[in-house]
Amino acid sequence: MNWRFVNTGPNSGKFNMAYDIQLANNLKKDETVLRLYRWKPYCISLGANQNFNSINFEKALQDNIEVVKRPTGGRAVLHAEELTYSVVMPVECNSSSRNIYFEINNALSKGLSFYNNVLSAVELEKSQPDFREFYNREQSAACFAVPAKSELKFNGKKLAGSAQRKLGSVILQHGSILCGEFHKKIVDYLVVNSENYNKIKSLLNFTADLFSITGQDVNYDFLAQSIVRGFEYYFNSSITEFNDDNYFLIHEIKSI
Repeated sequence: MNWRFVNTGPNSGKFNMAYDIQLANNLKKDETVLRLYRWKPYCISLGANQNFNSINFEKALQDNIEVVKRPTGGRAVLHAEELTYSVVMPVECNSSSRNIYFEINNALSKGLSFYNNVLSAVELEKSQPDFREFYNREQSAACFAVPAKSELKFNGKKLAGSAQRKLGSVILQHGSILCGEFHKKIVDYLVVNSENYNKIKSLLNFTADLFSITGQDVNYDFLAQSIVRGFEYYFNSSITEFNDDNYFLIHEIKSI
């Protein structure tokens, strides 16, 4: 299996979601693609089945925050101080979508340990919440309110959230590695009553971020390099860097 890595840098939410879908639609049978990216301007993404009416568009527009839908499930995420990843791979290259989810999060965890040794304490969530019951509550409107099984935690707090979807014969998985606390402001853009506003705000305190953990400004370039190293290590792969015609940073990863 051949891998490619592309770092597309900061772009709009519409660009980022379209790029992930394009990667999935154009994936070759013998390759897997890892992508890293950021958001400019900041952006709220809604899960594929989430209603746009759950967001205060007027306030988001006033604050120069874009609103888009993800092709994957889950609830609203405010993409701001984070490094976002996506992985697209053929379904047949692994045993199941759950196993793919587990392995990708293990690779992310390894990459974080390369970024800073204190992050060697990152763990994968072992239990799975009853999302069917949770999504019936109004306070479920924010995606980072509760960790799913195999998502990354630090000292019991959610550090990275992910979502996954099967598109034809391809699995698309993408997610956010929290680097600062700005994501918590998502509650200010949700259309909820005051009681649920306070509940969501309280739940969001059970998130972790790299700045709070390390006490240092996040070096996004080094973080991206570390995540690639984590995938290289976990999947036993070598990486070759090159540039494409669109001037995006690309790596070609070939299994040893």
